[in-house]
Amino acid sequence: MKTIDSDKARRLLEGIGQGHLLTFWGELTPEQRGRLLEQIQQLDVRNIPRWVRETVKNEKPLVVPTEFEPAPSYPPVPQTPEQEKKYAQAKQIGEKLLREGKVAGFVVAGGQGTRLGFDGPKGNYPVSPIKKKTLFRIFAESVAAARKKYGAVLPWLIMTSPLNHKETVETFEVNNYFGLGKDTVFLFQQGTLPNFDFEGRIFLAEKDTIAVSPDGHGGSLKALYSSGVLAEMKKLGVEYLSYWQIDNPLVQLFDPLFLGLHVMEGAGMSSKALIKAHPLEKVGNFCLVNGRVTVIEYSDLPDEQARRRNPDGSLVFELGSIAIHILSREFVERLNADGDFALPLHRAVKKIPHIDLATGKKVNPDKPCGIKLETFIFDALPLSEKSVILQTIRSEEFAPVKNASGEDSPAVTERMMIERAASWLEKAGVKVPRTTDGRADCVLEMAPSFALTAEDVKANIHKVPPIRPGDTVYLE
Repeated sequence: MKTIDSDKARRLLEGIGQGHLLTFWGELTPEQRGRLLEQIQQLDVRNIPRWVRETVKNEKPLVVPTEFEPAPSYPPVPQTPEQEKKYAQAKQIGEKLLREGKVAGFVVAGGQGTRLGFDGPKGNYPVSPIKKKTLFRIFAESVAAARKKYGAVLPWLIMTSPLNHKETVETFEVNNYFGLGKDTVFLFQQGTLPNFDFEGRIFLAEKDTIAVSPDGHGGSLKALYSSGVLAEMKKLGVEYLSYWQIDNPLVQLFDPLFLGLHVMEGAGMSSKALIKAHPLEKVGNFCLVNGRVTVIEYSDLPDEQARRRNPDGSLVFELGSIAIHILSREFVERLNADGDFALPLHRAVKKIPHIDLATGKKVNPDKPCGIKLETFIFDALPLSEKSVILQTIRSEEFAPVKNASGEDSPAVTERMMIERAASWLEKAGVKVPRTTDGRADCVLEMAPSFALTAEDVKANIHKVPPIRPGDTVYLE
C-alpha cells in the first residue's frame, strides 16, 4: 500500500479532530516524516470519532444488562448416570479430534512481566518449583507431551504484542523452538489502539510516533484472521482452538472432555469456570442475557446481585470466568467475514508518557492522564449462538502469576504446583508426607512429560522414589 502524502494526512486528521498529530512536522527528518505518515495511515479514521464520543469521554461506556440470570454449566465430574454417559461420549469425541490433529493450542502472550518486577515477556518468567522453568517452557513441554500422547502434530499458536514480539521470537529461536519444530509454532502480533487524553486527543509518544497500546486479549480474534494464521490452520485441517492466557501454568492445554462437550453442543465458543471463592472475587461472572452466555465483569455486577444465595446457601452467580476457552475455527472466521469485526471497547484510565504539544518536551506523568482502550475475549461469547460452560477445580487448573507478592503471586503459584503434584501422586497410591496443617512436606515438580493429568501418573508410577519429609523430588 502506497503511503499517503502529508496534505492528505492533514485533511484526514483535521476531519476527525486529530490535526495536532502533525504539530512537529516542520522539525522532523524525511525518515521521521515517513514513519509518522505510515502510522497515520494505519489509524481507524472511520471509527475514532465514535470511540472518542462513546468510550473516551464517557466514564460508563458499556451498557450493563439489567435483565440477566445465572448461566447453566456442566459440573467438573458427572452427577447422574445420564451425565456419566454423556461425559464418556464427549471424552471419546475429544480424544478422536486430538488424535486426528484437528486441535491447536492458542496462548495469548502479549504481556510483560512488569508487575512481577521482571524485565521481559511474561512468558519468560521462571515459575516452576525446582527447575525454575519459564511459562513458555512449561507450555512447550505440555504441547510436546500432548503430541506424544495423541500421536498427532498439534500446532501451537502464540499471540505476542508489539511490546514483546521481537524478544519472544528470540526466545523461541535461541531455544530451538523448545524442540517442537519451527513449522508447527506460529508467532503473530496482536493489534494496537491509540491512547487518548481526557479531551479525546490522541497522544504523541514522540514527535514522530503516535502513542498506542495493545488492543487486549479480545484482539486475538481479529489478529488470528488478519495475520493469516487462521487460514493456515484451515489448510492444516485444524477445526478447534484451545485458548488460554500466558500467566496460568496449571491450565490443561488439551482437555478432551471440554472439547467433546463443545462439539456435541455445536458451540462456537465455550468456557471453563470456577466456583467463586467469595461473592466479590475479582473474576467475571457468567450470566445468561437474552438466552446467550455473557460475562458481566465483577466491577459491573451490583453487590446485592453478587451476594445473592440459593436456598442451599450456594451463590446464585457462582461461576467465575478464568480465560480458558475452546473456539471453533469457523466461528472466528465468521466473525471476521465482513472485514470490520470489532469487540466492544473497554476504557482504562492510565499514566501515559507523552509529548507536551506546547513545549515539545517528554512528560512522564505521576498520575493518570489519559485513556487506553482494550477489548476482552469474553465479549465474543454472546456472539456464539451456543456456548458450553464446564466447571473446573481451582487447585487443578487455575494458579495465575499476576502480582509480585500476595494473591496470585509466584509464591502462591509455586505452592499450588507442588500441591497438585502431591494430589496426583496420592490418587495413584503414592504416599506423600504432609505437615500437621495438611500441606505437602516436600518440594515436588512434575514435568508434563511425566503426566498431563492425574490419570497419566499410573503409567509412570514406577519412576517415583520413596518421598520423605523435606525431600526435593523432580519427576520426568
